[in-house]
Amino acid sequence: MREILGRRRKLSLKREGRTAYLNAALMYAEHWQWRVVPGAGFDKPGGWWPSTGQPCACLRPNCPVPGAHPLDPGLLAATRDPRMVRWWWTSRPDAPIMLATGDQVSAASLPATAGAEALTALEHFGFRLGPVAATPTRYFFLVAPYSLDELGELLDSQEWVPTSLRYHGDGGYLPLPSCGSGGGSQWVRPPMTGKDAPAPWLPPIDTLVDALVRAGRTAPDGDRLRF
Repeated sequence: MREILGRRRKLSLKREGRTAYLNAALMYAEHWQWRVVPGAGFDKPGGWWPSTGQPCACLRPNCPVPGAHPLDPGLLAATRDPRMVRWWWTSRPDAPIMLATGDQVSAASLPATAGAEALTALEHFGFRLGPVAATPTRYFFLVAPYSLDELGELLDSQEWVPTSLRYHGDGGYLPLPSCGSGGGSQWVRPPMTGKDAPAPWLPPIDTLVDALVRAGRTAPDGDRLRF
């Protein structure tokens, strides 16, 4: 009897995990109006995070962001349409959720250690922050959309800008958490959640740039974009 209950419990947890991505994707797209698209995932079944050692489904031997980039469909297919979102994640229930940045939400990101340092400093000095997502290798500070001209002016005022600080604006993307399914992306400063929760408030990027640049100077510059 105990073995039967154990198997039922495992099956229930598996079902919950398979619906977590769909529920999260629907919340982002339908309720928050953020455009999403499935990520590539991995070529073998199991968790999608690179630490599993699994090859990216794109099969490129040196994929710069294994598993965590749009593939089929591509980024241009990102949508808010709940019917499309439901079809995608019903067909691929464990697909990573990729956010298409630029129109409703943008971001800036740092390597994980520097990102944690920047988050601590910003909270210590009382800056109003939006959601912050993290993977094992990077922190993503979600901000209001910004133009390239605006970003250029902000960075031009800095003496030196580390290449470890990256920008996710128009035409960019980043991995979103799946609301507790245990994927590679997690909220370290979570937004309000729930079906009826409004889209999170997002700060303008000019309020965060100084802190992100200072923290980024402590991180080694890299030539490989890792999520």
